[in-house]
Amino acid sequence: MSEIGKVVSVHIGTRDDMSKQSHSEVKVDHDGFEGDNHQGHTRTAYEGDKDPEGTVRRNERQWSGVSFEELVEVTQSLGISSPLLAEDLGANLCISGIEQFSALPGGTRLKFSSGAILCIAEFNPPCMDMGEKLSGMYKKADGGAFEARDFVLAAKRRRGVVGVVDVPGTISEGDEVVVERLWVPDF
Repeated sequence: MSEIGKVVSVHIGTRDDMSKQSHSEVKVDHDGFEGDNHQGHTRTAYEGDKDPEGTVRRNERQWSGVSFEELVEVTQSLGISSPLLAEDLGANLCISGIEQFSALPGGTRLKFSSGAILCIAEFNPPCMDMGEKLSGMYKKADGGAFEARDFVLAAKRRRGVVGVVDVPGTISEGDEVVVERLWVPDF
């Protein structure tokens, strides 16, 4: 049985502020989303990464995706007055209709109408840097500010996933996306 979701929005990041800009469609190739800051076969490890900072390693973060439903949950948890937007969180994709999107395991494939296939590498943990950025952009419903740590706690297990491009193609707003879970043999 397949799970089917829908692409709510697609984004490319070209700025240094972790944001992404909305597009009606994006081209994806084996090195990532065309024109995006995270495009490439390799990346440099950052502070707190799996490898020492500065290490050049395989890029398992060619793209990032979030769930529309999980963004609503994080918005409500933070008590902010306007909804969190995928592009403000630095996500390339916002997808709706897939339960527990952030819990999809590594190896899961997302198949799009064009034939493009993205492979999930891992979940995307919330970070303090993103929390600080968002706390300057969004206000609580009562007009007050929230702390970076509030975002980290609210987005725990709801921050989305990152991965690599498995099969090139075009991904557009409104596209159907089919979840193909990794088959695990029963030994």
